Amino acid sequence: MRLHNSYTNQIEDFKTIDENKVKMYVCGPTVYDNAHLGHARCYITWDVLYRYLKFKGYDVTYCRNVTDVDDKILKKAEKEGKTPEEVSTFWYQRFSESMKALNNLKPDIEPFATKTLGEMISIVKDLINKGYAYEANGDVYFRVKKFPQYGYLSKQPIDQLESGARIEVGEQKEDPLDFALWKKDEKFGYKSPWGVGRPGWHIECSVMSKKYLGEEIDIHAGGEDLVFPHHENEIAQSECCNGVPFAKYWMHNAFLNIDNRKMSKSLGNFRTVREIGEKYDLQVLRFFMLNAHYRSPLNFSADLMEASRNALERITEAAARLRDRQAAATVQEATEDEKKLMQEEAAFVTKFEESMDDDFNTADAIAAIFDLVKYMNTTADGASSKEYLQNLLDRLCLLTDVLGIIVIKEEEMLDSEIEEM
Repeated sequence: MRLHNSYTNQIEDFKTIDENKVKMYVCGPTVYDNAHLGHARCYITWDVLYRYLKFKGYDVTYCRNVTDVDDKILKKAEKEGKTPEEVSTFWYQRFSESMKALNNLKPDIEPFATKTLGEMISIVKDLINKGYAYEANGDVYFRVKKFPQYGYLSKQPIDQLESGARIEVGEQKEDPLDFALWKKDEKFGYKSPWGVGRPGWHIECSVMSKKYLGEEIDIHAGGEDLVFPHHENEIAQSECCNGVPFAKYWMHNAFLNIDNRKMSKSLGNFRTVREIGEKYDLQVLRFFMLNAHYRSPLNFSADLMEASRNALERITEAAARLRDRQAAATVQEATEDEKKLMQEEAAFVTKFEESMDDDFNTADAIAAIFDLVKYMNTTADGASSKEYLQNLLDRLCLLTDVLGIIVIKEEEMLDSEIEEM
């Protein structure tokens, strides 16, 4: 299995830190609004990686955080006359509903930022003691120039970063590049050694990753919009605190555009998962997302969604026909010719795995599924046994399940199948 590592900008053989165990961290949502199509692409992508790693036999621990303390949450709370907790609790529930509707598996660990404040304060104190951070009137900043590798992930030399750096009003930084680990906030803050305040966004992920997965992890993933400054800052503070490499592989999914334009509220093309779910089965959205390589920009349009709906129907209809034929078959055991055909089916699984092993190429993996569907349609007509027809259906479900594509819905199961279960 080979994956693109954003840190080295190369496709590398995947080798875990501990044999057969994968520690995987994905930056989660800031819960103040509905999940949008950018969120959908990101979390579908890493859900499929999670599924595939388990399919390959790895013992995976998938951690995705929830940012429930942030400027956007506080602004919404003030605007609506609610507490920050009321805002974050409501929108986290909405986010969870959208993820379930997209058929994303729940992560093994889903920590909340506000539940790890003690650990955040401890790590900030450690960075101060080691000389990597300093307090200034209730704020705490990280000294970027104390970390020589800063800018390596985003491929931005320090002199280029300096030319664009600014000190905002109210900030008391030693250097414009320094970023906040802790922010003074007497209205919505928490007690700390530096006064009442709250954590900076970047420190949250470093702390939650360390607490639940350890100082070194195998995969850190997210959208490419997080490369700088979020992931760059995570690396700096984590490695200065822990003294070891933070993540072995950094993976990033590309942007999603709407009708060839960047999605934004100002352009009026901002689309939420809930809105799309009113027009389409969200399985169609999932299928659409996976038809492109995760590192390639993806354009969302009504025409492309219709094409995806038609393509997905080819798979689901083939599965339905096969299931009906299997239910009607009167012979149980496969014939010798059918057993030979069953051996041939393994080639489609191999092609699927080869595609996924080649930097997680879901588009080619879907092509392998269509090859299997064509084979199913060709050979099922002459088949007579339940065993052979069930074997075909099992192969299809095995591969589509890795992608989180549902080809047979539970409510569509036949009475005879339910009775047998």
